[in-house]
Amino acid sequence: MLETVLPERLGRPFRWLLGSSWSSNLGDGIVLAAGPLLVASRTDEAFLVALAALLGWLPPLLFGLFAGAVTDRVDRRRLVMAMDGVRVGVLAVLATCVAIQAAPIWLILVALFLLGTAETFADNVSGTLVPMIVHRDDLAVANARTMAGYIGLNQLAGPPLGAALFAAGQWSPFAGAAVLMAAGVVLVSRVVLPPHGRAVHERRTVRADIAEGVRWTWRHPAVRTLVLTILIFNVTFGAAWSVLVLYAQQRLGLGDVGFGLVTTAQALGGLLGVAAYGWLTARVTLTSIMRVGLVVETLTHLALALTRSPWVAMPVFVVFGAHAFVWGTTSLTIRQRAVPTALQGRVNSVNLIGTFGGLVVGAAVGGVLAQHWGVTAPFWFAFVGSAVFVVLIWRQLRHVAHTDAQPAVDAQPAT
Repeated sequence: MLETVLPERLGRPFRWLLGSSWSSNLGDGIVLAAGPLLVASRTDEAFLVALAALLGWLPPLLFGLFAGAVTDRVDRRRLVMAMDGVRVGVLAVLATCVAIQAAPIWLILVALFLLGTAETFADNVSGTLVPMIVHRDDLAVANARTMAGYIGLNQLAGPPLGAALFAAGQWSPFAGAAVLMAAGVVLVSRVVLPPHGRAVHERRTVRADIAEGVRWTWRHPAVRTLVLTILIFNVTFGAAWSVLVLYAQQRLGLGDVGFGLVTTAQALGGLLGVAAYGWLTARVTLTSIMRVGLVVETLTHLALALTRSPWVAMPVFVVFGAHAFVWGTTSLTIRQRAVPTALQGRVNSVNLIGTFGGLVVGAAVGGVLAQHWGVTAPFWFAFVGSAVFVVLIWRQLRHVAHTDAQPAVDAQPAT
């Protein structure tokens, strides 16, 4: 069974790395549900609930480009260990404070920001490790195993487990996540990486590297269109999803465990999207996939704004989850085809800024709207804003069909 799941040809270092990834992803998934529930247990002000989401999304916007530059200049294994170690410490302090009833709302918000900051660095460097220890011909298999852990543990199993632990004792999900993160640190410490990093004679500054990536992104029609689209659509998405915990409780009448199932429904849709992706791309153009996806997201906001029934909302979340994974995979495929190997990291960082920049702005807007006009107001804003942008961007999406394939990057063999 182990050989089927983790073929020996992938190497022992990849097995250690995958174990670390799965353990950390489960911890992240637990906090994904427990964090908003903890905030909602301390305050019913929509603005503060949205602020908690904003603080979780803000670090990639602030530190994403810098994290990409740091990743290429330091020992990557030590960097991911250090960042996961920071998360262990923050989670342990938060769990202790909650257990002794000394966790005011400001402390929770600070903890969420610190967790998001450490995760920004850890996730950025983690994405560079697989190609360093797995042969190029086996990258597809290795990435499939990593993605299975993300969907199955971070999105599917973690949130309902986090909600259930929170219902049993508010401190317990954070303590459990700390243990899982610590296990991830131990596992990744066993990984041996080949030499990497910028050559000694290269003396370009971080600012120059970042500027080159930004210029290239702006000058390429397809990639520029993708970045602008994810920026605008994440403003509307962030507005609605920033108050999702209140929407689930007040509009749908779901309890703590029910809120965890909302994320599970989206993850189930994601699994369906991943399973159908090969069949879909063989029959539908990338341009059509992107256009249909934007329409699906727009109608998702409308359906959630109208319904009060969890029996209607849950299938909507499943469909949205399928769309989100199909969109993300398509966007990544287009960038891989279009972006030269030497610019992949920096252009991906620009896309990261667009992604989280939209979420941060959206969370701020959603909090204000919900505070003054109720929890459905952000969903109405998301529907109208998305519909307008679909009309404006429709013709520009034709650019994504004209990307050129790029040769694969040579990877170090597993040792």
